Amino acid sequence: MWPEVGALAAWGAVLVVAVMVTAWVAHLRRQNAGIVDVAWSANLAFLAILYAALGSGFHERRVLVALMGGIAGLRLAVHIHRRAHGQPEDGRYQTLRRQWGGNLAVKFLFFFLFQGLIDLVLATPFLLAAVNPAPRIAPLEWAGVVLWMLAIAGETSADRVLERFKENPANRGKTCREGLWRFSRHPNYFFEWLAWIAYAVFAFASPFGWIALVCPALMLCFLLRVTGIPATEAQALKSRGDDYREYQRTTSAFVPWKPKQ
Repeated sequence: MWPEVGALAAWGAVLVVAVMVTAWVAHLRRQNAGIVDVAWSANLAFLAILYAALGSGFHERRVLVALMGGIAGLRLAVHIHRRAHGQPEDGRYQTLRRQWGGNLAVKFLFFFLFQGLIDLVLATPFLLAAVNPAPRIAPLEWAGVVLWMLAIAGETSADRVLERFKENPANRGKTCREGLWRFSRHPNYFFEWLAWIAYAVFAFASPFGWIALVCPALMLCFLLRVTGIPATEAQALKSRGDDYREYQRTTSAFVPWKPKQ
């Protein structure tokens, strides 16, 4: 098992480096590092498909790996691209430019490659499941599939509602409180995290599948403490002020819950 895992991971690393270097070159032309978010999401889809294509595990299981990882990763990549297309560089990356000072090209190259490394770690559930030779889909794996479907439906719904809200000029400077956004300030993040729980549940039925539990834990850390909620809310407070502060007071930060009065 482990020699195959190592070989697949090596091919995955080659793929990720190629994608991230290509994205880095594109960012140099555009002077917009936001493309890293598109590449990051697309890499997860590419890795799931690569592992499923090259893995020696049970065929039907590999098909599920390719479908789950491929659909989720490409959906998110397309959504991010549509949202950012034609817009100025995200404030997070503008801040990095100011903080990093000189040698920005080299520093952003390492940043892009580090994002690729995170992709490789997060793709662990796909890798472990793709080499699982068990000749049937276990009930735990079907539970993972069902949970994944719920997560993708929730995340897609949240993204669409927010997109429609932002398209209305009358909502400029206002905070979306429609649909799932009434119950969580970040329902898209919550359901993204739920998808990673689903991947871990799916992989848990494979040999050494418990290793995949690190993925939802890592994703939760990123969302709650690093690049997710803190950066998003800081930007929202700058652009929406008191309206967003009231939203913070009444609405759950992450897990959908009944709003406060």
